[in-house]
Amino acid sequence: MSIGELAGRFGLATHVLRHWESAGLLEPARAPHGRRRYDDTHLTRVAVVLRAKRAGLALDDIRELLRAGDPEARRRRLAAHREELRRRVAEAQACLDLVERALGCAHDDLADCPRFREAVAATAAGEDLPDATGTSGPTRWYGP
Repeated sequence: MSIGELAGRFGLATHVLRHWESAGLLEPARAPHGRRRYDDTHLTRVAVVLRAKRAGLALDDIRELLRAGDPEARRRRLAAHREELRRRVAEAQACLDLVERALGCAHDDLADCPRFREAVAATAAGEDLPDATGTSGPTRWYGP
């Protein structure tokens, strides 16, 4: 199939497939006059790349995972990515907690909330800023 046909199957622009080729993720055959030709193995490869991107992997990581001949190296790379995802999930959960606490605050103006003012003072003093791991101590942001 042509690059347009393959891209169309996944709702991608053709330049995406060209970029993935330059990044070492796809290796299409060449027809006369240099046109790219794709087969069912390329369909599978594009699906794998899309799933890996959805899992948050960068193209460089995807390329290395696809090329990794050593299962242990693949596991190590995936384990590192899992830890990064866990850190990001914890960070997102902390943000959600903050918003939920703000929504539960009984004060019409956050400036009137003593817990909010306390949290602002702690942030200004650097007391509740994330450490190198992205975590910080518990902070009471808002409340009745």
